[in-house]
Amino acid sequence: MCGITGFVDGRRSTSETDLEARARRMADTLTHRGPDDADSWVDPATGVALAFRRLAILDLTPTGRQPMQSADGRFVLAFNGEAYNFAALRAELEAKGVRFRGRSDTEVLLEGISTWGFAATLERVNGMFALACWDRSERRLLLARDRFGEKPLYYGWFGTTFLFGSELKALRSHPAFAADVDRDVLAKYLQRACVPAPHTIYTGVSKLEPGTWLSMDPDQPGTAHVERFWSPIGAALEAMTRASSPTPEEAADAVEHALTTSIGLRMVADVPVGAFLSGGTDSSLVVALMQAQSTMPVRTYTIAFDAAGYDEAEQAKAVAAHLGTEHTELSVTPAEMQAVVPRLATMYDEPFADSSQIPTFLVAQLARGDVTVALSGDGGDELFGGYTRYLAFERLRRLARIPRVARLPFAAVLRSQPPQRWDRVVRGTTRVVRRRPPAQPGDKLHKLARSLSVAGPGDVWSTLTSCWVDPPVVGAATPTGPDLGPSAHAIDGVEWAMLADTASYLHDDLLVKVDRATMAVSLEARVPMLDPNVFDVAWSLPLDAKVRGARGKRVLTDVLARHVPDTIVGGPKTGFGVPFGEWLRGPLRSWADDLLAADRLRNEGFLDAPVVERRWREHRAGSHDHRHELWAVLMFESWLETATTA
Repeated sequence: MCGITGFVDGRRSTSETDLEARARRMADTLTHRGPDDADSWVDPATGVALAFRRLAILDLTPTGRQPMQSADGRFVLAFNGEAYNFAALRAELEAKGVRFRGRSDTEVLLEGISTWGFAATLERVNGMFALACWDRSERRLLLARDRFGEKPLYYGWFGTTFLFGSELKALRSHPAFAADVDRDVLAKYLQRACVPAPHTIYTGVSKLEPGTWLSMDPDQPGTAHVERFWSPIGAALEAMTRASSPTPEEAADAVEHALTTSIGLRMVADVPVGAFLSGGTDSSLVVALMQAQSTMPVRTYTIAFDAAGYDEAEQAKAVAAHLGTEHTELSVTPAEMQAVVPRLATMYDEPFADSSQIPTFLVAQLARGDVTVALSGDGGDELFGGYTRYLAFERLRRLARIPRVARLPFAAVLRSQPPQRWDRVVRGTTRVVRRRPPAQPGDKLHKLARSLSVAGPGDVWSTLTSCWVDPPVVGAATPTGPDLGPSAHAIDGVEWAMLADTASYLHDDLLVKVDRATMAVSLEARVPMLDPNVFDVAWSLPLDAKVRGARGKRVLTDVLARHVPDTIVGGPKTGFGVPFGEWLRGPLRSWADDLLAADRLRNEGFLDAPVVERRWREHRAGSHDHRHELWAVLMFESWLETATTA
């Protein structure tokens, strides 16, 4: 895992010394992504500079250094990520007569590009990556990003200079960078609590979307051609054409085989490997299949903290004990979690408001004390229907067909009480009937109220998944929900919602959270659920193999039951969040007061100060719970303060 960056000076007016200095300065902003080594490659004749920071995982020798040139000298590559099937690709190339200097997957990609071509090589790679490749023959810069968007890549034209990098801070360090906050994107951010690709918070700067590659010609400033080499919608539709009606046992066999293979590929490293273990189905299954392939106890890590309805440490401990892992649990206090908050703006480098970013960082920091690579259970909900909102979406789509005038009174009743009060009501009711309460029921009921208030079925998903339904951004267009395109019309209901998450929430939120939190401590996170073969198996299964009754991830639960008793992991997942709503009324109140001051908001001119002020006043008083909306605003304000002073 590494950090990549660079630029192309279309005027070709920068000296070799300055090219080198600027490239290295950009790379130095990414030291946390690659603390082990640094290098650059420049060509004054074409104005090209590539720079690299290395976190050594495979081939720790100098033959793995980057930027790397192909044997024929045509291509120069800066590669961030892992090509998990590099051994199979290498064998194919060796059969064609290619000879290798070292053992790195970077060299395999380079020689693959030389042999098969750029796009054809991307289609063959099973991995996570963001890469930049300079074609010296055709004088083109090629950028690419992996299928699911595990690794980030930003780019933009600034006059005749083209900049790119793993994080925005690398672009900002170049003297040509000049960009303003995009108000329309700010509204999208407040709606989603993250900045959706291909947008960034800056005008004129883009994220390369997952499964795409870009070609740019230095002689055509302001232009770039983007092509798609993989689409989750296309891949899902193709897999569905091969759907059969397997028995539950056959479905579990297929999933276990695909996951076992995926996990085996992701355990390959020349450095220590471990895993995050929350105690939920996904991480427990990843660890179980890791341990089944390991001769030594797998190292597992979890964070424990005293917050009712949030902590899953005991469940993780029970899973680890059953599987025989070498388990490390760190108990953290609220004060220790709150101490992370001031670091978030720099860590995420763009407004980002998923509060589970805090425990994710802490567990990554814990794991980094022993290992350099950690496997994660992310992706299971999107591929196997795990989120309760999928079933809620299907039910609400039907309710949305009822005349709106009949829905509004029920929505008003649900909104009449704050989420905390509904939490107490639901907890009391479930105690009476001796059932475990769902996670954060009050939030779910308020989301239900918002969804019942929309005009029709087409607005349900956007409302159900929104943070701010009506973002208070001055001068911004009203944001819309995800557009899956016309090909997705063949998919409906729960499966449409699963694809919507895969095509947006997964890479815009979850994978951003994991990448920035782990890279902040120089830890490589690998996500075995996000393997193209696992994806193919998941979408070739009928929906009832994944979602049965009110339970999602049914097939994953069936596989896990082969390794861990249901008595250990049978309950619903509580989530990996933090009680930041309470913090804002207590220890974080002074910090929030400063960032949400009405005079400050008015002077900045981005947000409607009276709207934000009212939400903050209601939250402080405890009459309403606006934690999610306020956290999104606070993360923007904190980022704005950091970006302005950086």
